[in-house]
Amino acid sequence: MNELMSVEGISKTYTGNGRKIAALQGVSLHIGEGECLGIVGESGSGKSTLGRLLLALERPDEGDIRFQGVSLTGLKGKALRTMRQHIQVVFQDPTASLNGRLPIWRSVMEPLDNFPSVIPPFLADTRKSRRETAAKLLEMVGLHQDYVERYPHELSGGQRQRVAIARGISLNPKLLICDEPTSSLDVSVQAQILKLLKSLQVKLGMSYLFISHDITAVRMISNRIIVMKEGQIVDRFQSDQITSEDRHAYTRLLISAAG
Repeated sequence: MNELMSVEGISKTYTGNGRKIAALQGVSLHIGEGECLGIVGESGSGKSTLGRLLLALERPDEGDIRFQGVSLTGLKGKALRTMRQHIQVVFQDPTASLNGRLPIWRSVMEPLDNFPSVIPPFLADTRKSRRETAAKLLEMVGLHQDYVERYPHELSGGQRQRVAIARGISLNPKLLICDEPTSSLDVSVQAQILKLLKSLQVKLGMSYLFISHDITAVRMISNRIIVMKEGQIVDRFQSDQITSEDRHAYTRLLISAAG
């Protein structure tokens, strides 16, 4: 498996209320092409900070992040914008990426409007019409084309997350970062979204970084799992080795809490 992204010794510290908080401490990992790497940990473990650094929304205080061999640390301007075409994100709260005053099709099309020269192969026959393109993307995430004219408030939480996923895949990124994408959904809907993500990964050949506090969800979708606690990696293993006796005590605690 070829390496898509590598992270070497990154650290990030925040200052607030007169004290320093070490969000990440010497974190190293890699993501292979076409694989799903799961990141699991409780709130405050540093997993979402890691996601922001990989998206280049923030910069690490120490260490390096490389995407296809190119360091993201010093990228600016056009080079940074080009890189972001290849790394997209699905957040926990889909309403954060959907404008409540706009019909769904316009929100779905926003990434493609920002990169008009990008024509993913699965959208090549629809690019003459923005609504047709949006309808195709909605179809790919299991929503009927009639949804193009609906507004976010007319959709359920699971449907809104499907729209957010449609946005996330619209540029055919090489890496999709999923930051707690199922945590606000009912259990039955969570399973549907995980199934959708897995099918899209196979169909489009993307890599995923799947971030969650729910080790059960992480296990369902990931090839490998990294466990984080207090800004550090305390365990890492293949997903089918989750019950091994070699697991860290904190990993066993997360498994026990999940029931």
